Amino acid sequence: MIVPDSNLQRRPFPQSAGARPLLRIFWTTALLLAAGWSIWLYTSIEQAAHRDEARPADAIVVFGAAEYAGRPSPVLRARLDHALALYQRGLAPLVVALGGGSDAGTDKDNPKSEGTVGRDYLMANGVPERDVIAETQSSDTEESVARLALIARENHLRTMIVVSDGTHLFRIDALCAKAGLQVFSSPRPELGHISGPARAERVLHEMLGYTAWRLHLH
Repeated sequence: MIVPDSNLQRRPFPQSAGARPLLRIFWTTALLLAAGWSIWLYTSIEQAAHRDEARPADAIVVFGAAEYAGRPSPVLRARLDHALALYQRGLAPLVVALGGGSDAGTDKDNPKSEGTVGRDYLMANGVPERDVIAETQSSDTEESVARLALIARENHLRTMIVVSDGTHLFRIDALCAKAGLQVFSSPRPELGHISGPARAERVLHEMLGYTAWRLHLH
């Protein structure tokens, strides 16, 4: 009887000689595709951030940002002020303020929602109540666009100027196009000097958000 040697180690299964070049080709191709995608997306976001397409339209749409106890944050205020300037130029007869914030959907007239804060700010600065619509249920950009599509259909809005941060507009444009909305983007002015790392963080956030949307990862 043959007794197996307990000290004998198993040899690893030999890897096919042709598999290694194929793996190298696979990973090289994947890295090149990822690099190409990143360069294209970064360039597209930056181009959209510096392109102002404001023109006559049926409505001006302000995408929400943080509010503090019923008052707009500096970012939201900058967006609202830009929308107000476009309205005062006579580019559209209606302004839509989007955003539900942390209490989205709990109360249509929740004073802490971004849309309601936006509406109140616009009215306090001379926009008649009949010319403002507040959307108060969405909690992110995708939901805001979905709610905007409903508002557009209900109010027969064919063209809209969308206002947000410059780096946000490329993703907004893509979501609106997917929803069948015709929009013209108009970035709000920057608030003072933005450091390189801070801007890079904004762009990276948008790159990840857009890529996740395209890959249906939400």
